[in-house]
Amino acid sequence: MLSLPQEFLHKMAGLLGEDYPAFAASLAGTSCQGLRINTLRVSVGDFLSLSPWDLTPIPWCSTGFYYRESDRPGKHIYHFAGMYYIQEPSAMAVAEYVAPQPGEWVLDLAAAPGGKTTHLAALMGGKGLIVANEVHRGRAQVLAQNVERLGIPNVIVTNEQPQRLAQYFPRQFDRVLVDAPCSGEGMFRKNPAARGEWSPAHAFSCAERQLRILESVPGLLRPGGWFVYSTCTFSPEENEGVVSRFLAEHPDFYVEHVPRGSGVEPGRPDWVAGPEELARTVRFWPHRLAGEGHFIAVLRRREGTEPRRPSSEANRAKDYLDYRSVIENILSRVPQGRPVKVGHQLYLMPADTPELAGLKVIWPGLHVGTFKKDRFEPAHGLSRILRAEDVRRVVDFPCDAPQLARYLRGEALPWDGPDGWYLVAVNGFGLGWAKLVKGVLKNHLPKGLRQTSQY
Repeated sequence: MLSLPQEFLHKMAGLLGEDYPAFAASLAGTSCQGLRINTLRVSVGDFLSLSPWDLTPIPWCSTGFYYRESDRPGKHIYHFAGMYYIQEPSAMAVAEYVAPQPGEWVLDLAAAPGGKTTHLAALMGGKGLIVANEVHRGRAQVLAQNVERLGIPNVIVTNEQPQRLAQYFPRQFDRVLVDAPCSGEGMFRKNPAARGEWSPAHAFSCAERQLRILESVPGLLRPGGWFVYSTCTFSPEENEGVVSRFLAEHPDFYVEHVPRGSGVEPGRPDWVAGPEELARTVRFWPHRLAGEGHFIAVLRRREGTEPRRPSSEANRAKDYLDYRSVIENILSRVPQGRPVKVGHQLYLMPADTPELAGLKVIWPGLHVGTFKKDRFEPAHGLSRILRAEDVRRVVDFPCDAPQLARYLRGEALPWDGPDGWYLVAVNGFGLGWAKLVKGVLKNHLPKGLRQTSQY
């Protein structure tokens, strides 16, 4: 039985009434485990044919599946290959409600560690622009690592305050996601730290911070666009209360009616004496479905005069040809994008990326490689978007091959073939690079990613 704050339990009993016993019993139960297939790397059908586990579909996410805790998919080579993201099942609903379309501009305002950013990218088919922002630099680095691991081609990771982003992107985004920092009540059975930090005062302070974050949204979202506000807490003050206060200050926004699947409950305007449209928000309750607590609101901005989105600098033919010339001897399929050289590094940015000078950019796009004195070295990030058929030379192993463990430890491998760069892959999915020199594959897996455990 969890040790929960008595003030929290008393508060929930008053809110839920006859539903409270079932709610309390759910908190004493076990959490659900979920993974979301990264369809930028592998189709759902192909992954299920490769999966060593019996997976059960998550109703509200077509790429999400429950797994058993004993399966430990985070320890499998397919996780290293970026074929899926381990994510709490209820949290998978958030990006589905954002519903981004290929080619749009999308902002994930509080994006670390990257579950929702990578989900948005998959829903967009890797097309368009996602600015994934995180105000804490350390967490922004983790976000960038997950973007790289899953092979996301259309994400820029920034480390900025929301007000700064509004200066650079005035009312430019089609959709904005604010997955707000909160008191974490919905994660009590998963997260002991959230239980220890909880107090009524903490919940109220979270609500004030959330409202401050939302105040930046009108400066970022275009007329007719929408934003999604989500939390992983039950607290009405942080959920319906924050939305109600935002609507009162911004009459050009309204709560969009969204479908609710089985077990998903409507918001509760009566808990905050708010407008009836708050019933269009949705709540995920652990006693109603197989997932943790979540709150989601979709707010649309009324149509108006849309500011003109600045056009990005067109790719110059010479730059594009130079980019192809340095990479086509390694690849049989050259990725599309806007090639940008930063110092000795070559990146591919989304084609319509605007000017970013002056912003704190952690990840400016897909890292293609590094120019050395007399050569070009492909970057690890490039390997994460590649399949065996995309490269001229590949070393492809089944997932149980002992050579994979050796490669992940950073060891060199014997191999017969012509000298040059090779993609090291598992079942056709790129893991990293090696360079064959006189029958020895020299390991180029970044040292920080090398593994000591056995897959």
